[in-house]
Amino acid sequence: MRRILVTNDDGFFSPGIQALASALDPLGEVTIVAPEREASAVGHALTLRRPLRIEQISERVHSVDGTPTDCVNIALAEVLGGKPDLIVSGINKGWNVGDDVTYSGTVAGALEGALLGYPAIAVSLQFHRGEWDFGPAASIAARLAAGLLDQPLLPRTFLNVNVPKAPIRGVRVTVQAKRNHITQVDKRLDPRGRPYFWIEEAMDEWEPHDRSDRQAVADGYVSITPIHPDMTDHRALGQVESLTETALRAEGAPFAKAGGTS
Repeated sequence: MRRILVTNDDGFFSPGIQALASALDPLGEVTIVAPEREASAVGHALTLRRPLRIEQISERVHSVDGTPTDCVNIALAEVLGGKPDLIVSGINKGWNVGDDVTYSGTVAGALEGALLGYPAIAVSLQFHRGEWDFGPAASIAARLAAGLLDQPLLPRTFLNVNVPKAPIRGVRVTVQAKRNHITQVDKRLDPRGRPYFWIEEAMDEWEPHDRSDRQAVADGYVSITPIHPDMTDHRALGQVESLTETALRAEGAPFAKAGGTS
C-alpha cells in the first residue's frame, strides 16, 4: 500500500488538514505529522537549537513542537516506518502565490519533501471570513495526487496549488507572480514604556502577468505551479562571470570559467 505523508503550517487540528487527509485516504495509507500549534510564515525553517518533541494524537495523527520542515523530517525518521510515496502539505487558510511562497510554511513542507527526493504538493485555499469549505480544494488535491503517483514529475520539482472560493471556473498551469512589496514596522510602547514592534504591509501591488498564479486565482481559476528549489539565476551566469573575472583579476586572484578553464 502506498504511504502518503500529510503536513501543514496551521497545526494538526486544522480542519483543512483533516479534509485533505480524508480526500487522500482512498489513495493509500495516510499519516498526519503536523505542528502542534500554528506555524504560519515560518518559511523553510529547521529547528537546530533546541530538542523537538512528538506526540501521538491518534493512530495516524502526530504533532511536533516545530516547523513544517521539522515535521517532514521527524515523520521520515520516526513515524512512517518506510519511505513515503507522496508528501502533501495543506490545506492552508489563504493563498500562497508569487513571491509569498518564500515565507510560506505550507510550501516549505512540500519543498522539504522535494529536496529529499519525494513527489510533493502544497495546497492553499483563498482566505475569507465565515464558514470554510475545504471540500473542493481537497478533491482537487486528491485528483492531482493520484496523477502524480502515476506520473511523477522531474526530481526536485513539486506542485504549488492555489484554489479560489467557489464557483471555480477551471484550472490553469501558471508561473509565480511578482509584486512590489514594502513592509512597514510599527513601533509601539507597552504599559511599562518598553518598545515592541508589529511588521505590517505598507504596499502590496502585483505586477500584471497573464499566466501568473496570482492572476489565475483572481480570475477564479485553480492555479497549479511547478516549483523547484534551484534559485540560481541562469540568465545572469554570463554577466556574473564577466563581472567576477574583471573584479578578481584586478586583485591578482585566480579565475576559472565554467568547465575549469582559466
